Amino acid sequence: MKIEKKIWPEYFQEILNGNKTYELRLADWECNEGDILVLKEWNPKTKTHTGRVIEKEVGFVGKIKNFNFWPKEDVEKYGYQIISLK
Repeated sequence: MKIEKKIWPEYFQEILNGNKTYELRLADWECNEGDILVLKEWNPKTKTHTGRVIEKEVGFVGKIKNFNFWPKEDVEKYGYQIISLK
């Protein structure tokens, strides 16, 4: 299945360069391994598509609702990291 999503220019470019090999999204839509994610570059200032598009095959999809691995105080102090593995 092909799924179209907007993506901000700085993240689009990092995917295009091959540096960003993950995507963090709210799980309010269905996405499965093997789907094609069609990322359309979106300018948030002008609220328009730039015309640049990239398609990526979806690999592993992890979903979680309760993310309580660490104390709330630590999360507020340090935040989260998403780590891409190559």
